[in-house]
Amino acid sequence: MSAQPWKSDDWFSSAWNYNEEVTKDLNFASDIKIHDVTLRDGEQQTGIAFSYDDKIRIAEGLAEAGIHRIEAGLPAVSKDDFRAIAEIVKRDLGPDIYSFCRCMKGDIDASVDAGAKGLIMEVPASKHLIEHAYKWPLQKAIDLSIEATSYAHEKGLEVVFFPIDFSRSEIGWVLDLIEQVATEGHMDALALVDTFGVVSPHAMRYFVRSVKQRFPDTRLETHFHQDFGCGVANTLLALAEGAEVVHSTVLGLGERAGNAPTEDTVMALRTMYGIDIGIQYDKLYPLAKMVQEISGVVVPSNRSIVGDQLFQVESGIIANWFANCGVEHQTELFPYRPEFVGQPEASVVMGKGSGIDSVKIWLDNLGLQAADGEAAEILQECKALGGSTKKLLTEDQFKKIADRIISKVD
Repeated sequence: MSAQPWKSDDWFSSAWNYNEEVTKDLNFASDIKIHDVTLRDGEQQTGIAFSYDDKIRIAEGLAEAGIHRIEAGLPAVSKDDFRAIAEIVKRDLGPDIYSFCRCMKGDIDASVDAGAKGLIMEVPASKHLIEHAYKWPLQKAIDLSIEATSYAHEKGLEVVFFPIDFSRSEIGWVLDLIEQVATEGHMDALALVDTFGVVSPHAMRYFVRSVKQRFPDTRLETHFHQDFGCGVANTLLALAEGAEVVHSTVLGLGERAGNAPTEDTVMALRTMYGIDIGIQYDKLYPLAKMVQEISGVVVPSNRSIVGDQLFQVESGIIANWFANCGVEHQTELFPYRPEFVGQPEASVVMGKGSGIDSVKIWLDNLGLQAADGEAAEILQECKALGGSTKKLLTEDQFKKIADRIISKVD
């Protein structure tokens, strides 16, 4: 780690992140991996449906970005899903390919036939969910888990046990359930599942430490939802307690409010904790744009990391900073350079919030010259047009205003 890991040519975070008082209790694993669930949990978002070709394209994009593992879907759900998973495995893109399974032998057989390396084995894990949503006797969840995990292990698959609604269960009861499955069945890793995104950041340490105390030698994986916007923060906190694998999605796609977004998580690790997990960071924006196009979701223009207008400057004061700092000191304006995440270079745009420096930058870009009074008049007309249309000005609109004012005869 560099002497000043909070500041590089590509980003500028806070030195406080690296104070000994802050870092002394952090226990990050030496090898953190991303397990992308865009093709499974991401597709569960209302209104999203990925075709066979879509899944192949997204898997290729994930591989290009350096994602370590891909959860490619549920092979037992449909012939198209099975075919897509088998093709992704066949192409040997680089990431390990996992499937998602219910505690059913048919799901496991389909995963084997598709060529998956491992599977995420789900089971309801809170008494109330088992009683009200599944209408099962409690023992059924335990028996099915033992039988299915044993069978998957016999078939040569790596088993990640995935207790649904883990975080709303009584901790002693659910840990007893998991221990029985691990002892009488099989468990290679355990997912810390916050199905409904209801764990507060202050409770995350308790969650992880309670599990690690019972299963000190088991690999822990995080699967946190964004119902209260805490998925990324909780993921970071769980990793700081020793969790090793992050379940995340591109753009935070997923059931209800979605999953912890891959791009936010990996960038926070890199810039705030100095942890490089081997991702191709300049592929984050192109990957997000591809997934946006395929899924049809609306991405806010100011969405962190991948928003289209994230590096467009309208504010007059920030345009002044932009002019003063230049390219050399661009991280004075942004916490990281746009090109670091594959975004287009930063630019000054024209609208209601623009200032005189914005006008000067646009005049210079167009090779136009204007006296101070003319520049001020151009600014007022641009602000008025931006206010009335509630849109940014196009270059043509600006040029027409500038040409008319500059050419006026006194």
